[in-house]
Amino acid sequence: QVQVTESGGDLVQPGASLTLSCAVSGLNLGNYHMGWLRQAPGKDREFVAASSRPGVSTFYTQSVQGRFTISRSNMKKMVYLQMNNLQPEDTAMYYCASSTAALSAIRHLDLWRALGQGTQVTVSS
Repeated sequence: QVQVTESGGDLVQPGASLTLSCAVSGLNLGNYHMGWLRQAPGKDREFVAASSRPGVSTFYTQSVQGRFTISRSNMKKMVYLQMNNLQPEDTAMYYCASSTAALSAIRHLDLWRALGQGTQVTVSS
């Protein structure tokens, strides 16, 4: 049974940084792309970032490119999302997720499975 603990969400001011963490058990991370999804109030869930299955390549949605960095440790069974220069539009519930999609389709939301209950990030002055 897959169990996930997401943490690191907080209320911060614009321009601040946060690091989200995802601790995973019951899943061999080496067999999956790992990533983060988010869902803002009243909006659809969206793909944010992914680390490919061998942990070599990373992918981001355009709005976070250059500000967010995803990383993973298969040995520690951890996935991280470093978020810099946070903006109000980054306010959302963030979910750790897994996928076995082809790399060409890695940004396709439907090919991701959210694993946990999420961690809330609120950016407001």
